[in-house]
Amino acid sequence: MLILSILAFFVAIFLLASISVTVAWMAFIKTTAEESDAAKGDLEIGDQDSHLFRSERLSSLNFWDSLLARFDFIELLKDRIAQADLEWSVGRVTFGMLFSGAFAFAICWKFLEFWAAGLIASLITFIPYGYIGYRRKKRFRKFAENFPDVLDSLSRALRAGYPLSASMEMISAETLPPVSTEMRKTSAEANLGMGWPRALENLARRVPLLEVNLFTAAVQLHARTGGKLSEVLSGLAENMREELALQGEVRSLAAHGKLTGVILTILPIGIAIMMLIVSPGYMQVLFNHPYGKDMIAAAVVCLVLAQLIIRKIVDIKV
Repeated sequence: MLILSILAFFVAIFLLASISVTVAWMAFIKTTAEESDAAKGDLEIGDQDSHLFRSERLSSLNFWDSLLARFDFIELLKDRIAQADLEWSVGRVTFGMLFSGAFAFAICWKFLEFWAAGLIASLITFIPYGYIGYRRKKRFRKFAENFPDVLDSLSRALRAGYPLSASMEMISAETLPPVSTEMRKTSAEANLGMGWPRALENLARRVPLLEVNLFTAAVQLHARTGGKLSEVLSGLAENMREELALQGEVRSLAAHGKLTGVILTILPIGIAIMMLIVSPGYMQVLFNHPYGKDMIAAAVVCLVLAQLIIRKIVDIKV
């Protein structure tokens, strides 16, 4: 029976791989034809197109890059990776997600039912995407904590008589990442001919925080109507500090709920491991029963869902 299961597994993997290669090859052929037609059109246009900008490839593999380019959600994933400040390509992330899901399915299929193995593998598939979201959230939090000090420095530079471009370059050289990185990009885009309105819009797109949107709106409004931008930036910095203090209080109050959720999730697993060590025969009843595997899979799914629900409840937005 074990040999048949292993053979069935390899046959299924072979069929999936064959289908994937076939679809990728058809997409590659179609993309090559479209690129050749586009190249002919470019030759007819002449020098009207600009070659100053390059498009970043989604993957180093041609067929995988062509296949990923046909999905709309890939652009969202690409933006999330850039916002998390990770040197990963979209192709590497998608390959990692597929590999982790396939590996988890191969492991779980030997111990659980097919539906349970598929469900757990689906959850594990999104672990790389969850890590990207975690890094992105951590980076944005650090940006929000340092941004009020940057606004104060920018306000003092404007009061001293420096223009906005020189003030942005000054604070990008004196502050810490990730604020310095984003400010340097914004200053470079504005100085290279893109203009401050477009550069500030790109900053708000790269860092989609309310604080950054308020900053870009204040600078754009000052460019149209005039006024004392230094006072506006000082007021924004003070309000942001008050909001950060309130968020810190809320996080400290919610920490107890998060710790409770972690303990309630780990406790059943710890008890099961302890029972396997102390009394293996007691737990063998669960493994040998016809519905034992289904009960184990349902318990694992319930633990994961409970942890997600508890974290959602205690995640209070200010």
